[in-house]
Amino acid sequence: MKNQSPKIHLPVSNTKVLEKNISWKSGQVLSDKNINNKERPWKNRKIENVRYSDYLEILKFKKAHRVHDCAETLKYQITADGEIKLYQVWFCKSRLCPLCNWRKANKSSAQLKEILSEAVREYPKSRFLFLTLTTKNTHTKDELKIELAKMGRAVRDLMRYKKPAKNLLGFVRSTEITVNDDGSYHQHMHLLIMVKSSYFTGNDKNYISQAEWTKLWQRAMKLDYTPIVNIEAVKANRTKGKNSLVASADETAKYQTKSADYMTNDDNRNLNIINDLEYALKGTRQISFGGELKKIRKALQLDDIENGDLIHADGQKEEISETVKVAVAKFDYQKMNYFWS
Repeated sequence: MKNQSPKIHLPVSNTKVLEKNISWKSGQVLSDKNINNKERPWKNRKIENVRYSDYLEILKFKKAHRVHDCAETLKYQITADGEIKLYQVWFCKSRLCPLCNWRKANKSSAQLKEILSEAVREYPKSRFLFLTLTTKNTHTKDELKIELAKMGRAVRDLMRYKKPAKNLLGFVRSTEITVNDDGSYHQHMHLLIMVKSSYFTGNDKNYISQAEWTKLWQRAMKLDYTPIVNIEAVKANRTKGKNSLVASADETAKYQTKSADYMTNDDNRNLNIINDLEYALKGTRQISFGGELKKIRKALQLDDIENGDLIHADGQKEEISETVKVAVAKFDYQKMNYFWS
């Protein structure tokens, strides 16, 4: 096999793009579109946020009122030539808040693409793998919390084993939890792994098959059963479609838990799930980095995803100069929508 440097064209967020897709007039419904002319889901996420805060109130969580006030007011800067950009919002940053999770997912995706772009520049011959690690479903909040902690430690051990470590350059790990119809939890971890090109030389001393990854994960987790493990090579010369580096970055950066799993038509089920997830996810991180990707992230001085700024969640950091007006959109709890004030 020829060891050639792949041609990679990874898009990076343009930090100098200012929003021009927002129409505003006092009394009108908020319309806020991204640079791809797609409406940002402020309304739908806020409606879910209100419902989530109601569940927290029933469960007697002290943060219920704080969550209810999340992103109630959106402030935009406007320049003389009509450029407009979101610049001030208060977010509750609660673990399951649909509004905050949407912003965190956007921020994670933008940051990860920036990190990967730099990684490809620094290591043009590197290759990427997308690894999904699972264990048996859990059924209680205690089981889920314990299993997530074990999986986190096992990923650390897995990356230190001799064969994976031999060609490892860096990795990013994210946790995802889906809720099954019977109320059990399917916890799994996604890893986007950067390896040396020698990994694919065809030499068994370097290449790790899916069966071997499965055995290594079983060993790291100390399991008495064979877990389901999936490994795919990421086609770094593709920018779109399955197995592209961009698609893998988006999959890694997506929500830890989808709001659809605890926003069903069954209120009792939703209450149980929220109570379990609030307990199990407390103190955990949705995404973490290792090796060269961790070093690159630090060198880029990127903001903390979990607790940092959620306003500039699309990777846009520049402030607008010469602001001549501030436009404010507020959420109307009776009409359940945002209106310009």
